[in-house]
Amino acid sequence: MLKKHAQFFKSLFFITDLFIISLAWFLSYVLRFQAEFIRPPILGIPPFSTHLQYLIPLLILWGLISSKTQLYRPRRIGHLLKEFLEVARCLTFALFLTIVVIYLFRRFEFSRLAFFYFWGMGIAGLISVRLLARETFRMLRKRGYNQRFAVIAGTGALGQKVLEKIGLYPELGIQVIGFLTSKKEEIGEKIKDIPILGLYEDLDKILERRVVDICFVALSINEHDRFEGLVDKVQGYIPDIKVIPASYEFLKLRGGLDELGNLPLVSLQASPLYGWNAVVKKAFDLLLGSMILIMMSPILFIISLLIRMTSEGPIFYRQERVGMDGRIFQILKFRTMKVDAERKTGPVWAKENDPRGTPIGAILRKTSLDELPQMFNVLRGEMSLVGPRPERPNFVKEFKDQIPSYMLRHKIKAGMTGWAQINGWRGNTSLEKRIEYDLYYIQNWSIGFDLRILIMTLWRGFFNKSAY
Repeated sequence: MLKKHAQFFKSLFFITDLFIISLAWFLSYVLRFQAEFIRPPILGIPPFSTHLQYLIPLLILWGLISSKTQLYRPRRIGHLLKEFLEVARCLTFALFLTIVVIYLFRRFEFSRLAFFYFWGMGIAGLISVRLLARETFRMLRKRGYNQRFAVIAGTGALGQKVLEKIGLYPELGIQVIGFLTSKKEEIGEKIKDIPILGLYEDLDKILERRVVDICFVALSINEHDRFEGLVDKVQGYIPDIKVIPASYEFLKLRGGLDELGNLPLVSLQASPLYGWNAVVKKAFDLLLGSMILIMMSPILFIISLLIRMTSEGPIFYRQERVGMDGRIFQILKFRTMKVDAERKTGPVWAKENDPRGTPIGAILRKTSLDELPQMFNVLRGEMSLVGPRPERPNFVKEFKDQIPSYMLRHKIKAGMTGWAQINGWRGNTSLEKRIEYDLYYIQNWSIGFDLRILIMTLWRGFFNKSAY
């Protein structure tokens, strides 16, 4: 029955796509040659029958390409954006090959603008159908229809993580009916109300009693020797097998799957800032940073005068900090303490009513105005407007031994402000909470998130009870 349903929806999608492609091909002719309100100058109008006859090779090519790329495979557990990109690639390639056919056999000039109209409308139509279908299935599955039944092989942290993730997405329509384990003493117990049905080797007996559509293989790293036997039992009896690599237990930061040729690689940690992401964030820092520096220049000038008038020594203070990938750089701040303030104490946290402060130092630190010169660090590319706050090298050596995940915060550039800071975790506060918030920022980074943090900094980040 499951295969019949899948085949029905596959055929329905294919027929719908053929209709959309045909409609877009027809409308592209109308828009190019019949719509007076947008029609640019033309040298001649090709017969509609000729334009229509090349729809046949286009539809044939779409069928071949979509079949070759398995465009209509089940996507219950799949990314929407990835499907959209596949659709766009298939239509683009089919159109390109159709244009080749046209120019090989043509007897007249085809309109490039008509091709562009078709390409835009075709992609929009194909994607709209998928959006509508996903939303329809989502509502049906939330109401208990179109369900798939699953077992999870593995009762450890990885198997429980799979159960947790399935629970977050009821629109997938996946019901976990039980776990499989390697330990006899666990049989009959429950994990979050889901029973442990039996041992891995009992799977064939379980399949005789229960309908199972999906098997999630989530064995822990010390159960790898059971993998081959388990997969042998599953293959041919369960329609869908999903394997979560045991190495995902050690996934820390923005990991995922990479490829070396056709060999899949599990990346346990990676920076989100590579490729276009790095370019976008760099441009964001330069443009917005330059604007802020220009607007704040009168304040910078006034603070500089006040420091010069109220204490001896330089206006600016330079200090070594650890930045992206552990590189050392010189951070720039307004001087808020007396010259050689750490000569006797060494590197220590500032404290409330610190006697080392200058007359206006406490105000600058309390309002975070002493951080404004770091805008020059941003423009030099040593820092970003938003990111984890950089620490001094001696503190980094101390913290990395205390907290295993501490060094992960150096996977991106340090920032003038950050998610931890606007949530109150700055200065001499909980280091564990600060790292938790820093890693959350890295895992969820986006330009929109950066803008949100900057806006929140204006009313939450400047004044803080932990800033001394």
